[in-house]
Amino acid sequence: MGGGAWHLGLSPISKPQLLSRPFCHRLSLPSRRRVTRGLAAARDLRRGELVLRVPKSALLTSESVMKDESLSLALKSHPSLTPTQMLTVCLLYEINKGKSSWWHPYLIHLPRSYEILAAFGEFEVQALQVDYAVWAAKKAVTKAKSQWKEARKLMEELKFKPKLLTLRAWLWASGTISSRTLHIPWDEAGCLCPVGDLFNYAAPGDEPNGFENVDLLQNGDAADDMDAGQFDAPSWRLTDGGFEEDVTAYCFYARKNYKMGEQVLLSYGTYTNLELLEHYGFLLYENPNDKVFVPLEDDIYSSTSWPKDSLYIHETGKPSFALLSALRLWATPANQRRSVGQLAYSGSQLSLDNEISIMKWTSNNCLDALKSLPTSIEEDSLLLSAIEKFQDYDDPVEWSKTALSYGGEVCAFLEAFDQQNGKSSVDLVLSNRNRMLIDRWKLAVQWRLRYKKVLVDCISYCCKRINSLSDQGVSAQDGEHLGSSELVTKVNSMSIPQSLTGS
Repeated sequence: MGGGAWHLGLSPISKPQLLSRPFCHRLSLPSRRRVTRGLAAARDLRRGELVLRVPKSALLTSESVMKDESLSLALKSHPSLTPTQMLTVCLLYEINKGKSSWWHPYLIHLPRSYEILAAFGEFEVQALQVDYAVWAAKKAVTKAKSQWKEARKLMEELKFKPKLLTLRAWLWASGTISSRTLHIPWDEAGCLCPVGDLFNYAAPGDEPNGFENVDLLQNGDAADDMDAGQFDAPSWRLTDGGFEEDVTAYCFYARKNYKMGEQVLLSYGTYTNLELLEHYGFLLYENPNDKVFVPLEDDIYSSTSWPKDSLYIHETGKPSFALLSALRLWATPANQRRSVGQLAYSGSQLSLDNEISIMKWTSNNCLDALKSLPTSIEEDSLLLSAIEKFQDYDDPVEWSKTALSYGGEVCAFLEAFDQQNGKSSVDLVLSNRNRMLIDRWKLAVQWRLRYKKVLVDCISYCCKRINSLSDQGVSAQDGEHLGSSELVTKVNSMSIPQSLTGS
């Protein structure tokens, strides 16, 4: 942000001094052609130390923008709009002002595009492959279009420039609100916080001390209060930050000890990879909060009182507590479930036979889910390599050669361009706008690859459990179920790289 931050009145510490600023603006390049901004420590920082304070006057909120009388009157005539729609309109209103906007030094540094699910086209949506992910993407796209249509009349009344009335502009603005707002107590839509929104994400549960930090960005749930003695700071502080009434400013604190040059991170809350993709436009290869859902039989749901969203597989491949409990009950004869229900809901193993049977069922179910998808892990890995090559090419000839050598989904991608635009697909994909489509396609492939990896890890986990249980000297009737060694053979026959099977 440079001088723009100081223009807005931001201070890095309570008594700002040029040589003791706790962090510096940092640019990094974690992926080809995509510049990710962040903040790095300019000196060593202690956990709990105040590193940034943003005054309320610098926050872009519906309340602050609505000090403009004409905007305030216009918004009052559209009471059906949600707080998020109102903040989205307020953001576009300030963009419409151009250099006359007080937030102009901040607005010109916002990203030009976002890869949130609402921005996905039909090709990228289908590239997710898994039914519930495709459904989530379609829902996000439909919701964004609906909210745009509902707000369009208001934007016309405010005489927005034609380009700011488009769905594309709305998707950009709603992407900004979705991915960059922070929680404030007086508006559920949140606020845009200059400089404060440059912190990159650290997943809760991934820190060395093992407790979850207080969630900060919109859509998060606050963690439990922690004992003051656990902080290095002299008094109790939030380890991420929040709006503090006593200083009327948004204050940010170091969530751990940082060495000079280390990137300072922020917890947005507990999100699965699909939720990160939906709200923020990125995902993590290793996300301790990720969840994978596989199709379950209807009578599994009916045999238990666990919520459906609690029946999942952890990022490590281990079935969730609720899923194991539900499967143990389901594998028990209906006339015996009442007598063992308390044991099942407490997480106890009911019997060796019962445990082995549910492990074999889970393994087979994961295997069936993998087989039902149109591509394998190996194919997705090769495709991901191809997409990364495409992101490096500026020469249409090189693009064409690589596309022809990979075929399959790459050709389908080019055909989708031809149908939508009626022009040379290779020339189109080399444009900056359409490179964003490639970025979204890449994210979709990364998500489904991670999904498949978790299923393979689950099969591996179940096989190990079966072997361990069998070593105890008791097994479910030999030959009645598929053995663990046979499962491993079937998994290996699917052309899954050894590096991804955990073997």
